[in-house]
Amino acid sequence: MKALVFHGPGKRSWEDVPAATIQDSTDAVVRVDAVTICGTDLHILGGDVPEVTDGRILGHEAVGTVVEVGDGVQTLAPGDRVLVSCITACGTCRFCRESRYGQCLGGGWILGHLIDGTQAELVRVPYADNSTHRIPDGVSDEQMLMLADILPTSYEVGVLNGRLRPADVVVIIGAGPIGLAAILAARLFSPSRIVAVDLADSRLDAAKAFGANIVVNSGRDDVATVVRDLTGGLGADVTMEAVGYPETFEQAVALARPCGHVANIGVHGKPATLHLEDIWIKNLTITTGLVDTYSTPTLIGLVSSGQLDTSPMITHRFALDEFEQAYDVFSRAGETGALKVLLTAGS
Repeated sequence: MKALVFHGPGKRSWEDVPAATIQDSTDAVVRVDAVTICGTDLHILGGDVPEVTDGRILGHEAVGTVVEVGDGVQTLAPGDRVLVSCITACGTCRFCRESRYGQCLGGGWILGHLIDGTQAELVRVPYADNSTHRIPDGVSDEQMLMLADILPTSYEVGVLNGRLRPADVVVIIGAGPIGLAAILAARLFSPSRIVAVDLADSRLDAAKAFGANIVVNSGRDDVATVVRDLTGGLGADVTMEAVGYPETFEQAVALARPCGHVANIGVHGKPATLHLEDIWIKNLTITTGLVDTYSTPTLIGLVSSGQLDTSPMITHRFALDEFEQAYDVFSRAGETGALKVLLTAGS
């Protein structure tokens, strides 16, 4: 089969590899029908995730069709259309019993990280009963694919961990796919204002389209002044960091009001300074987290019922063998306007 293979920082190749096969009784092999690229994949290629070794197939988001299941798989059969979750869950360890699937002792984030991932013609999915979701009738591959990672991540790590409440002022730093998904998820809780911050006007335009009330280009405008003026000098009730840079984390902390909440969503490859000498007296709560995907069934229901529309996230489409072009477009999002790229088999 063909797959997108990591060969060290900055090096990737669409090449022939051995076909994915059943290795354990709880595995399924899924034919990849649609797949996307995550900002985390760019962090991997940038050398920020050293656990990813030479030869690893990248990717952790896909929808596809089951082609084979192990003897221990009870809920899937060949021919089923499924979402492959970015998080693998054994279902029985201490963390899984607490719905902390991201910390699963036998799984967690392993696809495209510690085992071969989804940017391939076939993918082996461990613990398939717990790590896939059936695609409801009437829901497209495009809509479902956004539920593999970015929407549950933004909903759980941003909105729920951030304790967002009705009438809150929320500032979301970064209007890439995760930030836009955070806007969609935040709207479910009726905040009074959603402020989106980014350097790219194209992404700020997208943030408006997704529901941000106010957009701020941090390269031209003083974000702190905008937030102070909006909140009577208090600061935001909730800030979300959706970039993964030290500067944007520190900005998120600085923009939060006393007793406010900072929800870090971004993947960081470098240390960020925590200015305790300034913030201890503000009674801030700062949360971080890897997504657990416990919310995926809820989000599937919202998409299936039409209350959430994730398809506008897709801005560029490619065939499955056009990964090099797709990565180029996605990695230059500030120039290309790319949000999420879709690669489909047989297109």
